[in-house]
Amino acid sequence: MSFPLTDATIADDNRPRLSALDEDYDALGRTLARRGVDIEALTARAAAFRVAVPSWGVGTGGTRFGRFPGPGEPRNVFEKVDDCAVIQALTRVTPEISLHIPWDRPDDPAALREQATARGLALTTVNSNTFEDQPGQAHSYKFGSLTHTDPAVRAQAVAHNLECVEVGQALGARALSVWIGDGANLPGQQHFRKSLERYLESLRQIYAGLPDGWRLFIEHKLCEPAFYSTVLNDWGTSYYCARELGDRAWSLVDLGHHAPNTNIEMIVARLIQFGKLGGFHFNDSKYGDDDLDAGSIKPFQLFLVFNELVDAELERVPGFEPSHMLDQSANVTDPIESLIVSATELVRACVQAHLVDRASLWEHQRRNDAVMALATLKAAFVTDVSPILAMARRRAGGAVAPMATYRASGYRSRVGAARPQGTGRGAGIVG
Repeated sequence: MSFPLTDATIADDNRPRLSALDEDYDALGRTLARRGVDIEALTARAAAFRVAVPSWGVGTGGTRFGRFPGPGEPRNVFEKVDDCAVIQALTRVTPEISLHIPWDRPDDPAALREQATARGLALTTVNSNTFEDQPGQAHSYKFGSLTHTDPAVRAQAVAHNLECVEVGQALGARALSVWIGDGANLPGQQHFRKSLERYLESLRQIYAGLPDGWRLFIEHKLCEPAFYSTVLNDWGTSYYCARELGDRAWSLVDLGHHAPNTNIEMIVARLIQFGKLGGFHFNDSKYGDDDLDAGSIKPFQLFLVFNELVDAELERVPGFEPSHMLDQSANVTDPIESLIVSATELVRACVQAHLVDRASLWEHQRRNDAVMALATLKAAFVTDVSPILAMARRRAGGAVAPMATYRASGYRSRVGAARPQGTGRGAGIVG
């Protein structure tokens, strides 16, 4: 199937919107100038923002109760790359793809890398999967993988991660991301200290197999599928393990992997301070769903996270180079649309965080003026920076109104006709 969203198609859809955009951009520029802010500097920052798209995110997700696939879901990793290219064409901030192995294991890595390059994309990170059994594997992960009491199961899980690294090398990736569902569902089921020791023992073997220049991201999660206890349950345990492993091991923060009302922005600040913030899986959460569109539930929290990131960036904290990736599951929406929305919200939060009057904020903090400190943050958060985001996309060749352009393109109906639904899982988190 030919790729329908060409630069010319996007430019044609942009044309009737340009006059209004110029007017809104100029008006916002004058408003910001009165605050001593250069709108062009913010636009350049928006244009420079980058976030990776998860390959599994372009398919419909689901819950343990069921999954309702949508039309035109990608049936293989090559079709996933095509869908990711649509998001990049519209937003111009998602030039990277994060792959999940074995879901995305290519028969021909060179061909996959060539296709991604042709679409203007790079395959930068590989994610391992030991939280579910795969056909033909010798041992089950029902009672754990990297922390299992049976050395043979742990060896199998380690070997899988090293295979992911091998695949990643062929694709040009530079990082391995590891999340495990290991833990316990009943008191007494697992020895807390020994399970963590086994986890570190397994990770050390994986870490030793990393090629030069690679980074290892380890991801913690409060619960699920182990609802009584998880081995890597919080940021402190993650930091401890990353520190024990070495300089190329980093803690990854998934915004949905915390208890309700957890102060995630302070966790981010702590990991920055300790030199172990590797990056993010950006999403949002409500109740038990931890893979909602970024900024859909707690946009102020997302802004506060970026406030910490921008603060570290401006202070030039040594070694500060976090990796950004989306991690979400579209259960009732078009996955491409949800990823467009999430990418846009991340850029919005980043730009708003750059609007914070830091000199005033620091002075209010010094004087212990809590009300004015919050007001300083809110002044940045409530500023509508949409014209900046749209102008950055326009100048990069993207869409002024990405959602409208996507729907007008008819891409979903075209792939719906070209990709008949099968019985297997081509994409999505839950099969």
